Amino acid sequence: MTLRLTPVESEKTWEDFLLTYAPQALFQSWIWGDVQKKSGQKVLRLGLINGTSLVGIAQIFVVRARRGTYLHVRHGPVWKNATRSNWKEFLALIKPVAAKEGAWFIRISPLIDNSFQNQDLFLNLGLRNAPIHEVDAERCWILDITDNEDVLLAGMRKTTRYEIRKGLKLGVTVKKTKEIRDLQKFYSLYEETSKRQGFVGHTSIREEFELFTKEDKALLFLGYDKDVLVSGAIILFYGNQAIYHHGASVSSRVPVSYVVQWASILEARKRGIKVYNFYGIAPEDKPNHPWRGLTLFKKGFGGREINYIHAHDLPISPLYLIPSSIELVRTKIRGY
Repeated sequence: MTLRLTPVESEKTWEDFLLTYAPQALFQSWIWGDVQKKSGQKVLRLGLINGTSLVGIAQIFVVRARRGTYLHVRHGPVWKNATRSNWKEFLALIKPVAAKEGAWFIRISPLIDNSFQNQDLFLNLGLRNAPIHEVDAERCWILDITDNEDVLLAGMRKTTRYEIRKGLKLGVTVKKTKEIRDLQKFYSLYEETSKRQGFVGHTSIREEFELFTKEDKALLFLGYDKDVLVSGAIILFYGNQAIYHHGASVSSRVPVSYVVQWASILEARKRGIKVYNFYGIAPEDKPNHPWRGLTLFKKGFGGREINYIHAHDLPISPLYLIPSSIELVRTKIRGY
């Protein structure tokens, strides 16, 4: 074995490596690790060393759920050179880490192509497809925003372009804010959206917003029809992309959500960002997916799909059968 694990204590060392080799890997960022720490989760930041060189990093979240404890490497690990040997050694090195934490399995969801080659690699490494629906934006919709505004508008679906112009004509206003007190306004929309669409809301939005805004890497956009709050979006700015990470709205005849997205895109352009990431979308072959309507909305702005490999698990204990069975049943019940 040529690799060894070592804790990484330097934020600069970590961020320099990540932004060089995988700037899109939000959940491997130092600041996201801090968000999870503030939320009470244990976070391990490990470097993979070959000789004296840093060749990989893995920010590992220790998840202690009712269905069992597991290690989750979200959007990682990140490699300088992802060889088969490096993958094999990485898995061997973190097995003792998993055992120490009492984990039943290790889950990895790296942002690498969903190619037959990578699927075959994972299969031969003893990994298996995680029995969960698509998470962490492994299927996402991105838009190149380097073109001017007229070109961006021309690249949109005709109805999307119309709705943006209609909203602006009707006097829709969008407030950009970093104030924590404005989050409560977003929460009121978010709770209603989660009930309407039947999803479980994220629990660490406040911690996320506090830490990202502290570094000027997040904004809350609140869209109003006259004085009525209709739509909200939390946009994160990390690496070379703006990420539409959380959204919420109430039903309205006025297309406020379209104007909110357009305002977010314009803000990202003003910051010199090249890519607007609309984040997770539904697969084409899942007509009953709860994100179907949201996916149509996102695709209307133009752009393209990126499809990363699905999350994979490495069982550590026979008890893995418990959470895997629970997750498989949940996935089948949901039908997507």
